[in-house]
Amino acid sequence: MQKTAAYAWNDFAEPADLADALANEVSSHLAKAIERRGAGFLAVSGGTTPALFFSALSKRKIAWDKVIVTLIDERFVPASSPRSNAGLVMANLLRNEAVSARFVPLYRDDTDIDHAARSEDAELRSLPWPLDVAILGMGADGHTASFFPDADNLETLLDPQSSRILLPVHAPSAGEPRLTLTAARIVKAGFIALHIEGAGKRTAFEAAIEQNGKKPIGAVIDMAATPVEVFWAP
Repeated sequence: MQKTAAYAWNDFAEPADLADALANEVSSHLAKAIERRGAGFLAVSGGTTPALFFSALSKRKIAWDKVIVTLIDERFVPASSPRSNAGLVMANLLRNEAVSARFVPLYRDDTDIDHAARSEDAELRSLPWPLDVAILGMGADGHTASFFPDADNLETLLDPQSSRILLPVHAPSAGEPRLTLTAARIVKAGFIALHIEGAGKRTAFEAAIEQNGKKPIGAVIDMAATPVEVFWAP
């Protein structure tokens, strides 16, 4: 018998409504984590979709000086690049109330992405795992994080028993090499949200779920320790 993907669907009339609702949910989970263990640990995704959500979250009044923010994945480019997820986070999230949060980027200035991944993996081990909150995105091909269907190490990236935190990704469809948290780290987060917008993304998500874990987003949902909350707006 195939396992049914565990997720909950939340839809909103407008992206601004989604941004506010997701910001409320995330800030609540972080505040509870701070109260419970003295720190909140958040990993976010990049791309064009989350800027409005980042702006809304940056205005939530929680103890941001006790929050650590990192990335789900990153293109192997410096923060000055318009393609950088770190640049997006610094411009849209790490301001207003959230200016005091600690940010741990994934990119490091290194000519060898494999060496960079090993170095960052060692540094990331000092952080307070597991994640309290993981915010995922999804591409039209069903990839999430940098788990591209054509990645040459996709099976390793999705290994639920992996001891690695960070791995390099080489995939023709990715555009450039990437660094990504492993699925093993993402699926143990206390709260996992998938933030998608537009009719095309909804269709792609529904098609991926119907394939019983064959698409990366379906595989992550199947492995997740808690049901994934899908936030969608047209």
